[in-house]
Amino acid sequence: MAPPPVFEACGLVKRYVMGETKVEALRAVDLDVAAGEVVVVAGPSGSGKSTLLHLLGTLDEPDAGSLAIAGTAAAAMDEKARTLFRRAHLGFIFQTFNLLPVLSACENVELPLWLAGVGARERRERARAVLTEVGLEERLDHRPDQLSGGERQRVAIARAIVHRPLAVLADEPTGNLDSETAVAVMDLLMALNRSSGTTFVVATHDQAVIARAPRRVVLRDGRVVADDRGPSA
Repeated sequence: MAPPPVFEACGLVKRYVMGETKVEALRAVDLDVAAGEVVVVAGPSGSGKSTLLHLLGTLDEPDAGSLAIAGTAAAAMDEKARTLFRRAHLGFIFQTFNLLPVLSACENVELPLWLAGVGARERRERARAVLTEVGLEERLDHRPDQLSGGERQRVAIARAIVHRPLAVLADEPTGNLDSETAVAVMDLLMALNRSSGTTFVVATHDQAVIARAPRRVVLRDGRVVADDRGPSA
């Protein structure tokens, strides 16, 4: 029997109230993501990309529709259970890196393992190994302000995968990077997917990133308007 999809979203609806105006950010979105896929969610600003990632990551709840993650219904979990589930099974990458400035690269990567109760020696070993995998073996003890934008995003990627999650959700991960570095970051995500089988869902409007995606889901005005499973352009 085939395993359930990592993400199985059906009819997701999300509304926000802005003053007296109700904005429908997502309108009946269906999306299945299989284990080991790399899916880019594309679309212009305001199309609902970040909202969709927040729902997939259980950082927010839909107003209608259902979501299952690896066969577990998100609605069946209370807030504490969702927090523990995220910590154990999901990784996150953000446009602004979200690194702690007083910690070294290695210490930032250790954080998910510390939260999971992993011992100090194993935390250090695993953080060093994954930083080496992303090409930062010479920058382990550097703080974020001693790293370039591309290096900081590599640290953030290492932090997202160090606990071997089911899936990594990346929200505009190249938004603060130049075009050449953005391509390098996407190529790194693809390489990590091939080496580890980790599922990646990447929200972006960066055309260079979109072109490298093996599957592209396009949102417009909160709706899925295209789902291209063909080869990347």
